Amino acid sequence: MFHGGIWSKLEGYYKWYVLGLVSILYILGELGHYLIGLVSILYILGELGHYLIGTTSKVTADDLHYGDKACMLNLTHVSLSELPVVCEKVNSSEVCGTLTLNGTRYCEWGYNGLGIDYQVLAGPAFMAVFTVVGIILGVVADKFNRARILSFCTLVFVIAILLMGSVTEYWHLVVLRMVLAAGESGCNPLATGILTDLFPERQRALALSIFNWGIYGGYGIAFPVGRYIPELNIWGLSWRVCYYGIGVIGLIITLLSFLTLREPPRTTIGEEGTGPAKTNDGTVEAGKNMPQVTIWHVITQPRIVLLCIAASIRHCGGMCFAYNSDLYYRDYFPDVDLGWWLFAVTVVIGSIGVVIGGIISDKYVEKMGIRSRVMVLGLSQLIATLPAFGSVIFGPLWAMITLAISYFFAEMWFGIVFTILVEIVPLSVRSTTIGVFLFVMNNVGGNLPILVDPVAKAIGYREAVMIFYAGFYGISSILFFLTMFVMDGPVEKAPVTEEQEPENKRTGLDNRAFTQDEQNHRSSTRTLPITTSERL
Repeated sequence: MFHGGIWSKLEGYYKWYVLGLVSILYILGELGHYLIGLVSILYILGELGHYLIGTTSKVTADDLHYGDKACMLNLTHVSLSELPVVCEKVNSSEVCGTLTLNGTRYCEWGYNGLGIDYQVLAGPAFMAVFTVVGIILGVVADKFNRARILSFCTLVFVIAILLMGSVTEYWHLVVLRMVLAAGESGCNPLATGILTDLFPERQRALALSIFNWGIYGGYGIAFPVGRYIPELNIWGLSWRVCYYGIGVIGLIITLLSFLTLREPPRTTIGEEGTGPAKTNDGTVEAGKNMPQVTIWHVITQPRIVLLCIAASIRHCGGMCFAYNSDLYYRDYFPDVDLGWWLFAVTVVIGSIGVVIGGIISDKYVEKMGIRSRVMVLGLSQLIATLPAFGSVIFGPLWAMITLAISYFFAEMWFGIVFTILVEIVPLSVRSTTIGVFLFVMNNVGGNLPILVDPVAKAIGYREAVMIFYAGFYGISSILFFLTMFVMDGPVEKAPVTEEQEPENKRTGLDNRAFTQDEQNHRSSTRTLPITTSERL
């Protein structure tokens, strides 16, 4: 009676639950149905652990003694206009200690959380492991139970976050960041594959956009957590309590994922389901005697190469802002508390942009094909570029206003990129392709921000952030527009016969055909070498 009544009604919400849970776990490492909620929660947790170092860097550096030292304002009740000399302009510890206002010293010399040590900790130490392990897990995901692997990956990065609260040396933090990266690297390829199999084309971009909101959810939550909780000095733990708290929450969500997350049936989507395909042996039915392609054939396609380059440049802009925004606004506006403003812009405005971007992309895909998704990418990043410059150039008020405008359009990109990717690659190498794509994107986009430090020392911190953040937004928009011209337009899906339909559903566990919109009405076809594939 239970299985036929209440359970049958709850089962329809499962996929939304999974999306939410995975996104939250993903946020702790960089929320309406059951599955989508689950995976979203996972992603949020992972990303919160990932980006927390940026908002706690100053107190962490002061405790562990790493990075650069500088003269900094130590009073909160004065404005910069009242100071005879701005602390940040003083480069000597002796002079810094002599600056007074009405007989009170208002500057202190100490670790500011910046420098090459911080840039290495935030970028390369994380990305080097994240990208390599991501490829390995992508290959594994194409062959084994993705739900169980995802739950195990979550356990790994949650334990790493928990242990980060107990470190006593800089190198301890570096090692645990690497372990965190290894665990979190499985979130995107594994969860993207699961969600792709659960959601139809009309909802796919929206679902993946909600899931990838985990990045911005985790990043946004990191502002109030990293800024205000250390100041409370709960149990004398300062910044460490942030990691302990996230770790405990993560353990609860991990247990929930082990108990409730299950592997959905694998299905063919996008170009694989467009009807009959032609091979060197003639025309055969889709799903029968089709070629098995290699990952090399897939990733060397011009459209995927261009998409990856554009995404890498855009990712660099986002990572530059993520790693430097809190430190940048503290440095230039030390007398203004922008923590909650940054939280509201990244979480609220970013979330709205993510959802609207997915809805727009899903709305026009049937009319214009995958090309419409790329057009949304190019337009959104182009519109976001000018306000992004404003968020760096203007004072506190207009910086937040322009940042909100920029964020609304800029954050449409991530979910749409991976929706495009899963719709143009074959099922048999889908997770592997996502892993390779993330490897390139994160190595380029995640490691280029390390150049911010030397460039800042040469031309200034503001100018360096402007180049690698807003400037790269503009470059990516141009590259996305170029990518649009190598994507295919709308396809006419061939009717499915009664004989084909059960076979397609039954053999969705493996991609037996890889076509590039090969339709009967086209005068030419593009095919790949044929091999015989076996069921997984």
